[in-house]
Amino acid sequence: MFKKIILAVALALPMLGASAQTTVKIGLVDTSSVIQALPDTDAAQKKVAEASKKYEDEYAKLGEEMKRMYDELANMKEDELPAIRERKTREFQDYQAKVQTFEQSAQQDLQKMQQELLAPIYQKIKNAVESVGKEGGYSLIQDYNPQLTFYYAAPVTDITPLVKTKLGLK
Repeated sequence: MFKKIILAVALALPMLGASAQTTVKIGLVDTSSVIQALPDTDAAQKKVAEASKKYEDEYAKLGEEMKRMYDELANMKEDELPAIRERKTREFQDYQAKVQTFEQSAQQDLQKMQQELLAPIYQKIKNAVESVGKEGGYSLIQDYNPQLTFYYAAPVTDITPLVKTKLGLK
């Protein structure tokens, strides 16, 4: 008798679970196309490009000075005094290290600037996605990246147009 009750419960459990299941609604959003469509992105990219140009100009000046120092060292006569040769070699090496430090610092500054300028844009997109998700009753919204998405099928919905509309984009 006990075995029959357990068997009946075991058979009924999957049916109970099936009736209690809720519908999962999944959306995909192509954030890269939304980012590119936002006017804020153009402004941020222009600021980064302007700063990058300034760094490139400064780097070119440093490169000219380093070339001058190298030429001076390379054109030194064979009979130059060792102390003078050593001093010029050390100066060149020190300058070369300063140029490398400048280049690394400039790259870090540009990355930080880009992150700071894009943070409000990402937040704006996140807010729009959350709003669309709540309004549409989505359980999950995921970024659509063709390189990272191997497969998707119905009932997945592309909500990119809804997010663009929420942001006032066409």
